[in-house]
Amino acid sequence: MDLTSASFLFGAGVASGLVGSIAGLASLFSYPALLAVGLPPIAANVTNTVALFSTTVGAAAGSRPELRGQGRRLLWLMGIAVVGGGVGAFLLLRTPSEMFELVVPWLIALGSVVLLFRDRIRTAARRRAPASARLRPSPLLAVAVLLVGVYGGYFGAAAGIMMLAVLSIAASERLAVTNAVKNVVTGAANLTAGVAYAILAPVDWAAAGCLALGCLLGAWIGPAIVRRLPQAPLRVGIALAGIALAVHLFLGAVN
Repeated sequence: MDLTSASFLFGAGVASGLVGSIAGLASLFSYPALLAVGLPPIAANVTNTVALFSTTVGAAAGSRPELRGQGRRLLWLMGIAVVGGGVGAFLLLRTPSEMFELVVPWLIALGSVVLLFRDRIRTAARRRAPASARLRPSPLLAVAVLLVGVYGGYFGAAAGIMMLAVLSIAASERLAVTNAVKNVVTGAANLTAGVAYAILAPVDWAAAGCLALGCLLGAWIGPAIVRRLPQAPLRVGIALAGIALAVHLFLGAVN
């Protein structure tokens, strides 16, 4: 890989880590960048998955205040996400991607709409749930996290925005805390898939390394930005970006 391509991937990685840690849209920059330097789609997908784990490392390092006291919650959510990521990796290596390419835009759009109307949905859900049930891990939440983990292991574009939507409905807390938990949980699914791809798939390690270094830097900066921005405009901005990505992917799938 020449210096120009390496620098390009590093810059794309910084943007991916920044946007990924803030909005869960890392692949919006990283995946097209890998295609632009000449990787075929499957190699770009698996290389992207391996590289983006550094986003989790950077985001976790930058989110230590928000993650304090979240240990038990993170453990059970990560356990579920790990299973989902493994299933998603298996599906990518064993099944054609055409069906998922048609479904993915709708999943991203759904997650974005849920995030946009988070407060109304959460209020309605909590009115129906017994007070004691709100303190325990919900089976519905577990299933939702598992499915997002499967998607994250399979393709991953905007998996973070889906996870953010799911976790936002399940907990009443500052967006910065939910976002920090989202980064770690999504990263658990990503790591599982990444390990499988590292062993069984055509990862371009030079490209992955350049991208990962940039992601690490960008993701470390991202939580500090989330900490300072107003919650409501940030949530609306993330949701609208997700809807725009869904439209883009839908148009690409039908053309």
